[in-house]
Amino acid sequence: MKKYISVLLTIGLAVVMLSGCGSKNEAVQAENVVLKIGVSTGDQDPRNIAAQEFAKEISEKTNGAISAMVYPSGQLGGDAALIDAMAIDSKKVDIIITDASNFATYEPKMGISAMPFLFDDFDTAWAFMDSNVEAKAEELLVKNNMRVLAHYCNGFRCVTNSKHPIETPEDMKGLVIRTPENPMIMATMTALGANPQPLSFAELYPALRQGTYDAQENPIPVIYNNKLYEVQKYLSITNHIYSGMCFTISESMWQKFSEEQKKIIQEAALNSAQSDRTLNREQTESLTDDLEKAGMIVNSPDLGPFAAATASVLESNKSTYGELYDELEKWKADR
Repeated sequence: MKKYISVLLTIGLAVVMLSGCGSKNEAVQAENVVLKIGVSTGDQDPRNIAAQEFAKEISEKTNGAISAMVYPSGQLGGDAALIDAMAIDSKKVDIIITDASNFATYEPKMGISAMPFLFDDFDTAWAFMDSNVEAKAEELLVKNNMRVLAHYCNGFRCVTNSKHPIETPEDMKGLVIRTPENPMIMATMTALGANPQPLSFAELYPALRQGTYDAQENPIPVIYNNKLYEVQKYLSITNHIYSGMCFTISESMWQKFSEEQKKIIQEAALNSAQSDRTLNREQTESLTDDLEKAGMIVNSPDLGPFAAATASVLESNKSTYGELYDELEKWKADR
């Protein structure tokens, strides 16, 4: 009889243990999750269009268990505020899509992709963003509650202003220019002689209209899709910095998903990044004519003097990037 009772107790304990394991597995299969995606630019920007594709894909592939809402035009805050919100795990935003070098305020090595005149074309820039060198910098963000899942493209940054065409670095001197709160971009503008003043993108249009700022710098799709041509007269194709974007999810949210769900989210992020890149390249090539038709005066200066003027920015940041800079140099030499 004692032996019989012992067997029953053993079976009962096994059932309880198996039941507990099942509950644990079910707990990581997230349900009814709505991811909040924060973006600083308008709804016609390629990153917003691609983010909508991401939202559609994850909803379809998880049968609605996970969905996403995109909040464009800085509704959840500008780029710096979005990064801060994610870093402190405020739950205000779950995914942000912003310039890789904007994260340098938390991890200085994230500025490595935005050194001036580092890339000559989209394919090279995209290859670097997807490289192990960039991945090593991004790994350092996880401790700040940020996990990069894919790389969108913002394009090559160009200068617009209300004063005159920018033909040489001398023409930049004294311009009060809006930049994001981004150490690398600010250093580049300073090296060119301008006076960089950080400002949220959501505040940029009215600041330019009011004349608080003389100039700003952004890729051509951003300039067109956010109608900056209405408040700026001159566009100079300086291509001074490539703006690679990080599709970044909060680490705390990421850990709520099952492995299957993580795979779906990761694949959707990569798929949407390809759509974003394609659209950004197309718009960069086509929208210059549209900006001229809208009344902007467009010029393409010799970039040699601009690269020479900003060489000091590369030198002064070598110590910040350390071995990562050496790996970048090797990566470029091997291409």
